[in-house]
Amino acid sequence: MKKNSHYESRVLSCLRNGKPAIGSWINTSSPIVGELMAGCGFDFLTVDVEHSPAGVGETQSIFQAVRSGNPDCDCLVRLHGVDYSHVKRFLDSGANGVIAPLVETREDVETLVAATKYPPVGRRGVGFCRASRYGLNIIDYVENVNDQMLLALQIESATAVEKIDDLLSVDGVDAVFLGPYDLSASLGVTAQFDHPAYIEARDKVLEACKKHGIAAGIHVVQPDPAELLEREKEGYQLLAYSLDITMLTKACSEGLETIRAGIS
Repeated sequence: MKKNSHYESRVLSCLRNGKPAIGSWINTSSPIVGELMAGCGFDFLTVDVEHSPAGVGETQSIFQAVRSGNPDCDCLVRLHGVDYSHVKRFLDSGANGVIAPLVETREDVETLVAATKYPPVGRRGVGFCRASRYGLNIIDYVENVNDQMLLALQIESATAVEKIDDLLSVDGVDAVFLGPYDLSASLGVTAQFDHPAYIEARDKVLEACKKHGIAAGIHVVQPDPAELLEREKEGYQLLAYSLDITMLTKACSEGLETIRAGIS
């Protein structure tokens, strides 16, 4: 494809070359935070519109800030669910890909493929928007972006784990992204990440990814580099390192605790 850093996917380049892609999560809805984090060198940043106040307008502003901080940092969006009309608005805003929660059926996956791909693969509507540089690159964008649009399914329920092979058999899926908190909650062992039921489910998803030749991803929610490196050694390629609000909370809490303990 033609070189166009506005929509060429750094994440997909990493995954297709067998390398890990390291990113993080933005829940503050802050363009400043997005620009700052992008400048730190992440491969991707994901705007969470499922668990934050961010809508399409705020997300587009964050994408613009991320690209300002680092033009090579992919802009992803964690959707609020499986919704064709909702998906395409975030793609038009300049997303390099989507992480889709609440996926449990083959029909869910087919809807996501249809929403993220232009014809003849899908049904994404063609319109002048930020993604196509407001129409300046419309033909080039439509003709080339299907191969550069990341689609990651978030597996976060016992039902999804049970149906994982069927979900991954749909053409157009690039990666799976494990949601540890929701998956553990679905199994009745919320946040018990050493529980045998959770480990069994996690391993089943990882093995299914290997079987289908699809990249496995996981969110290491606490800012623990050692844990992320451990997950990478297990075979996860799409790796999210914590999130802005958690890193900020940890830094503030630990710093203040040390300060108060040192004041006599």
